Amino acid sequence: MSIGDNARSLTASGSTSRARALLIGLIFIAIALNYVDRQVLALLKPTLQARFNWNDSDYALLGTTFQITAAISYLVVGWFVDRFGVRRALGWGVGMWSLAGIAHAFAATVSQFVIARVALAAAETVGTPAAVKSAAVYLPVRERSFALGLGNTAPNIGAIVTPLVIPPLALAFGWQAAFIVTGALGFAWLVFWIVGTRNLMPVEKPLAVPADNVSAKVSWSALFSDRRSWAVVGAKLLSDLGWFFLLFFIPDFFARVFAMKQGTLGGPTAVAYGFAAMGALSSGLLFPLLLNQGWSMNRARKTSMFFYACLILPMPLAIYAPNPWIAALIIGVALFAHQGFSTNVFGMTADAVPVARVATVISAGAVAGNLSGAGMIWFAGYSLMHHWGYWPMFAICASAYLLALLWIHLMLPVIRPATT
Repeated sequence: MSIGDNARSLTASGSTSRARALLIGLIFIAIALNYVDRQVLALLKPTLQARFNWNDSDYALLGTTFQITAAISYLVVGWFVDRFGVRRALGWGVGMWSLAGIAHAFAATVSQFVIARVALAAAETVGTPAAVKSAAVYLPVRERSFALGLGNTAPNIGAIVTPLVIPPLALAFGWQAAFIVTGALGFAWLVFWIVGTRNLMPVEKPLAVPADNVSAKVSWSALFSDRRSWAVVGAKLLSDLGWFFLLFFIPDFFARVFAMKQGTLGGPTAVAYGFAAMGALSSGLLFPLLLNQGWSMNRARKTSMFFYACLILPMPLAIYAPNPWIAALIIGVALFAHQGFSTNVFGMTADAVPVARVATVISAGAVAGNLSGAGMIWFAGYSLMHHWGYWPMFAICASAYLLALLWIHLMLPVIRPATT
C-alpha cells in the first residue's frame, strides 16, 4: 500500500468515525426529545386537572392508553426499523411524534387528549429499536455498552430538563405553549438528521448480515423459538413497569405526599432523574471494566444486573421520607438502578441476538414492557382512588428487578455472543 493509499485510508477512517459520532449524538437528542414530549403531560397535571376537571382515573386512562398504544405499535415498529433502516425509520418517527405533541395544545377534552396521546405513543416507539439497531450495526462489541449507556441517559436528560423548563414556561405563556415548543424542537432536529446521516456506513459488512440500508427479512418462527428472545421479553416485562409508573406519577407523588405546587415540582423531579442519567452511564462503564478483568460475557452481564437489582430494594422508603428532597434521593437511586439494569438488557440483546433481528427482539420486549407499564399505571390510579396510596406500586417496583434477573438466568444460563 502506498503513502497516498494510507492517507486516503486514514481520511476515510476519520470521516467514518465522525459520521458514527454524529449518529450517536443525533439519536441521543432524539430520545431526549422523545421523553420531553411524553413528560409534559405529567408536569402539567395540576393545571390540566383543574382546567378540565379530571380525576385520578381520567389521568390514569391517559397513561394506560399511551402504554397500550405503544405496545401495539411495537408489534410492527421493530420490523419497520429492520426492514427500512435506522435513517428512514427514525426520521419518520420524530416527524410524526412532533406533530402529535403539538396536537395536545389544541385538545379540550379527555377524549381529544387520548387521541393525541395515541398518535404520540405510536410514533415514539421507533426510538428505542432504532437506537439499539444502530449500536449493533455501526459499533464493535466493546464500544456498544458505552454507546448504549450514553443513549440510555438521553431519557433522563429529557426528564431532567423538562421539569425545570416546562412549569415556568406554562406559567408564563400558558399550558398550550409547552406542547407547541417541545413539538417544534423535533422538526429542528429533523433538519440535522436528514443532512447529517447521508453518508452512514456499517462498521462491518459480513455476508450473512444485511447492511442497514438493505431489506432484511425477519423469521418470526426463529425469533419466537429462540430462548434469547424470551430472555429479553421477560426482562422487559418485569423491569419496565417501574420506569413507566415513575415517569407518569413522580410529579403527582411529590404534589400529593409533600403538598408541593406545580411551580416547585421541577427541583426534586430533576434530582431524581439526574441519578437515572448516572445509572445508565455507570452501566456503560461497568460491563467493559469487568470484561477487561477477564470475566466472561455471561458473568459480567449478570453480576452487573444483580448489583443494580439490589440497589432498587430500598425504594419504598421514599414514602416515609421527612421531606421531598430525601424522597427524591431515594427515588433517584431507584432510577439509577433501573437505568443500569435496562442498559445491560439492551447490551445483552445487541451482543447475544443475531444482528438482523435485534430491533425486532427489542420491539417484542418493548411490547411486554409497555403492557406491564399500562397495568401498573392503571393499578396506580385504582390505588389512589381507593386511598391505598403509593406503597403497593413502590413495593412491586422494589422486587421486580431480582425477578427479571432470575428469568434471564432461567432462559439463558450462559450468555454468549451471537454467531447466527
